[in-house]
Amino acid sequence: MTTKSLVSTEKAAPAAGPYSQATRTEQLVFASGQLPIDPASGQIPEGIEQQTRQSLANLSAVLAAGGASFASVLKTTVFLKDMNDFASMNAIYADFFGEAPPARSTIEVARLPKDALVEIEAIALRTEG
Repeated sequence: MTTKSLVSTEKAAPAAGPYSQATRTEQLVFASGQLPIDPASGQIPEGIEQQTRQSLANLSAVLAAGGASFASVLKTTVFLKDMNDFASMNAIYADFFGEAPPARSTIEVARLPKDALVEIEAIALRTEG
């Protein structure tokens, strides 16, 4: 039988609404879209490069809390406010995921919560706990 449990960590920005940072089953972690909010200050950094790094840092923390890591990510979805930022986001994303990146969709959206430039969600295999 598969059970669902909630995932939460103070090492990533808290959920900005009525949702969980992630949910998990015995085998999978479903990480909600991670905004580029610094969990210590509550602030969003300037620019797509810094925002991408912060979103990915938050995603890493949420995945770890769920028993996963970037190495076990199966699929991500990247939401960009402006597709002109794709190359900058993509270069930083590549640094985090290395030589064996997961499947990915990248979508331009009209607006993101808190007027962020990027938000990244993921589905991963659990490898711990």
